[in-house]
Amino acid sequence: MRAPKKSPPPSDGPDTFCQIISGALAAPTVHRDGGTMSFLDHRPLFPGHVLLVPLTHVTTLADLPPAEVDHFFRVAQRLETAVERATGADGSLVLINNRVSQSVPHLHLHVIPRRFRDGLRFWLGPRRPYASAEEAERTAARIREALDLTGLTRPAGSPTAPTPPAAPTA
Repeated sequence: MRAPKKSPPPSDGPDTFCQIISGALAAPTVHRDGGTMSFLDHRPLFPGHVLLVPLTHVTTLADLPPAEVDHFFRVAQRLETAVERATGADGSLVLINNRVSQSVPHLHLHVIPRRFRDGLRFWLGPRRPYASAEEAERTAARIREALDLTGLTRPAGSPTAPTPPAAPTA
């Protein structure tokens, strides 16, 4: 199995989003706090398309320091609600591209307002089904093996979900 390609170490980069964060480039700002900033996308899919970025320059979600992850996603959750309310949208599309299709090499989360029959074709395909249940289980096992949950704790009061048993290996 190939190791994932690592992003460059965090730094104050010269990318477009770092320039917006520094004030060198203007963008219609939605919010800014001590760790994140959100602003309107300059080429929106629909009016109200917002980008959320960490003030720390990182390229991918995996590069975001663990201490910043919770705040980043709490802001994303509230931003998603605000975009839907402010635009009267029926729902929204929330997404992050890591490297592939990432137009600016700075972590950014899109919140895109959606309406039923809005014409946006968010196509996740072509679909490539597993050849067998065994192949699907082997893939799940490889991901389980690579998944590092060291140091994570479940918040108090959250429901416990049982871990499905691993399928026997041949």
